[in-house]
Parts: sequence; structure tokens; C-alpha cells
Amino acid sequence: MGAITGAVIAVVGVILGWITIEIACKPCLEQGRQAIDRNLNPDYDPDDEDSAAAVRAPLNPAPVAAKTVS
Repeated sequence: MGAITGAVIAVVGVILGWITIEIACKPCLEQGRQAIDRNLNPDYDPDDEDSAAAVRAPLNPAPVAAKTVS
């Protein structure tokens, strides 16, 4: 009977650990799952995305020259 109790406690611990990780890392896991689903989709073509959504600002934009007053 002790072995069954130990096994049940271990299974419940694993389940609670899984739920904790799912709750704590939800945003990261959702983005990862979306990326995996998109990459596994044979009909997905990144060239078909909207050009407005695909345009990204540069990481280091060129500095704007200051106007001098004469």
C-alpha cells in the first residue's frame, strides 16, 4: 500500500509542477508554440505576409544631424 501512495504522490507532484511551469511561462510558451505551428504548416509562406507588418525599424537608426542657427 505504501508503494501506491508514493506513486500517487509522485504523479500529483509532476502534474502540479507542469501546471506551475505552464502558468509561469505562459507568454513565452505561447509564442514558441505559435512559431512551431507556423514552421510546421506546409502552406505557410513568409513572403505572403503584409508588407506593412513585415517592415521593421532599424535597431540603430542613423542620428539626425542638428540644424545650426546662423
